[in-house]
Amino acid sequence: MVLVTRINKVEQFYVNEDMIEFIEETPDTVISLNTGKKVVVMEAAETVISRIREQKGMIMRAIAEGSPRVRRDIIQ
Repeated sequence: MVLVTRINKVEQFYVNEDMIEFIEETPDTVISLNTGKKVVVMEAAETVISRIREQKGMIMRAIAEGSPRVRRDIIQ
């Protein structure tokens, strides 16, 4: 999950990156989830994408290293 900040710059929350359908800048950054819900955040689209890449990379490294915290049967 990736941390984002609501457009009001006060409330932070996590978005499940696997639920993101697309991200657009209109000029505000709008994250559209595959549930149909839309969330407006203050981070630029590229920042959200970088956080998603970082999260996915951590997961893949943990799998490659055989981390006991990652259940391989869920991934396979």
